[in-house]
Amino acid sequence: MTAKQQVKHLLDFIDNSPSPWHAVASVETAIQKFHFVRLDETAKWQLQAGGRYYVVRDDSSIVLFVVGRKTPAESGFRIVGAHTDSPGFRIRPNGATVSDGLARLGVEIYGGPILVTFTDRDLSLAGRISFLEDGKQLRHKPVRFDQSLLRLPNLAIHMNRGVNEDGLKLHKQNELPLLLAQLTAEQLPKPYFLELLAQASGIDAAQILSWDLAVYDTQKGVFWGANQEFYADSQIDNLASCHAALQALLDDTVLDSAQSTLVCAFFDHEEIGSESHIGAGGSFLADVLQRIHIATATEREDSARALAQSFLISADMAHAYQPNFPAAYDADHRVFVNKGPVIKSNANRRYSSESVSIARFIQWCEEAGVPHQRYTHRSDLPCGSTIGPIASAKLGIRSVDVGCPMWAMHSVRESAGVQDHGYMIKVLRRFFGD
Repeated sequence: MTAKQQVKHLLDFIDNSPSPWHAVASVETAIQKFHFVRLDETAKWQLQAGGRYYVVRDDSSIVLFVVGRKTPAESGFRIVGAHTDSPGFRIRPNGATVSDGLARLGVEIYGGPILVTFTDRDLSLAGRISFLEDGKQLRHKPVRFDQSLLRLPNLAIHMNRGVNEDGLKLHKQNELPLLLAQLTAEQLPKPYFLELLAQASGIDAAQILSWDLAVYDTQKGVFWGANQEFYADSQIDNLASCHAALQALLDDTVLDSAQSTLVCAFFDHEEIGSESHIGAGGSFLADVLQRIHIATATEREDSARALAQSFLISADMAHAYQPNFPAAYDADHRVFVNKGPVIKSNANRRYSSESVSIARFIQWCEEAGVPHQRYTHRSDLPCGSTIGPIASAKLGIRSVDVGCPMWAMHSVRESAGVQDHGYMIKVLRRFFGD
């Protein structure tokens, strides 16, 4: 595919994945025709060389892998890690309220979104519900409202005269509830909201026990720019990295000739620190790798031998230079859209990159014919982090942090370059095929 075709495929992937639960479902859909077998963590695993498998934990984190022709003790694991979640709003358990004839949904802030970008957007809800089937069996089901359902209207400039000089500041408790409906009577908000969930899910409201619901922007992804060289969508951070890793793995040559065991690990909860049973700070990836060891190893020390020669690429997005704000960047480490993957470094290990892992990634870029860039954050600004340092420390394996450059990270509407996505797929394919 051309770079533009690859990004069109990415935009469809993002638009079909308005929540982490939907993102994992999208990955499952993508791998179906490649004959991946779903494994149950509660069952015994029987793995074969060349076999293709995947594991889902709690519906929003997924690890998929191809067992190499060589055992992990002989050639290690080749792992690409990314995350399925994005910053934004989550609906409170008792969030629905009625006042002045309007129903509103209360929200909690998830991660570190740019709050003002959610104002005046066509918003809706996606996530999952938990319900009782036949009065006794607990079930889970994804749910999504396709139509524009919610809005956070801005205050008119006549009532906020300093907004253009001082910036829009939203009170996190009082000014973020989302407008849902105009009611003809003071209906009880909880039954009203449950009825909406019932309509969207096909599950009777009386059966619904709880939910995890994310707010998402209903506007579809688009190409933009005089030459259509850029693209915009929600959740580019970090579904673009998930998509690139997936496309690299689902290459017939990679799948059919894998010598090392190849792994894609996509985690939820990165935006809130990864400390959960499904996050990179939990046991999910370590558990999967250990069970691969058990199925393929012959000696106890094979597990340590395998990890000692494994490598993790932590794929997350990077901060592209925005010429309107030059003071936000280190002048010697500006990275540009459509100029290739970015290797991210931080002396305080906010990124996992170090000289050896950086050199190896540069080698893969050169072998793939892909340009690369180097980034460090300004020393007087706090640096973000990724799953890289967490997963690398937990597993004891070498890692590098890389990502495609993008604008407006953590906005409800982000932008990036068309060429970069193709570059990232190409170098990750080289990594898997090395």
